[in-house]
Amino acid sequence: MSFAQKKPTVFPAQEERRRFQRVKVHLLGRYMLPDRREFPCQIINMSPGGLALLAPGIGNVGDRVIAYLDHIGRVEGRITRIIDNGFAMTIISTPRKRDKLAAQLTWLANRDILNLPEDRRHDRIVPRNPIALLTLEDGSKMTCRIIDLSLSGAAIAAENRPPLKSLVMLGRVQSRVVRNLDDGFALEFVHEQAAETLEDAVTAR
Repeated sequence: MSFAQKKPTVFPAQEERRRFQRVKVHLLGRYMLPDRREFPCQIINMSPGGLALLAPGIGNVGDRVIAYLDHIGRVEGRITRIIDNGFAMTIISTPRKRDKLAAQLTWLANRDILNLPEDRRHDRIVPRNPIALLTLEDGSKMTCRIIDLSLSGAAIAAENRPPLKSLVMLGRVQSRVVRNLDDGFALEFVHEQAAETLEDAVTAR
């Protein structure tokens, strides 16, 4: 006579850890809480199903969070638990986007192990004034938001994306569009900038 085995109870956080292996990463970004306050953050570990971050503004368990992360782009989910100086959250996405995120995390993990040259040359910062004016190759202008920037480039949030490899002016800094992001695009500056004049140069009108 056989007895049916009772399946163990699996809680959402445990299930997420079983399905996806978390990778230790050090990514910078910004996130927005339900009251629309935005804060900078640093991701300390991440999987296609969730992440943990260090952050100055902490919401409540269950709160919806939208985050914009270096190398990753836009992610959204809900806070699952509060940790020291930050919180952990789920990532809500389609299967296709999860596959893409898994590939990005694999690349990031290998980059850290192998010290690949694609690694960012400079630390990224969030400017005090993120609103900037972008001049396109045809001379037209558009207002954009700087997600973050370094001495060698910037991540831009904008509804319209200039063509890849096109030359543009971010403020008075000549730049090249190098890749598309989920909600904008990334620029590489033609000439490396000086730290003391960087913010004034990119936000110049």
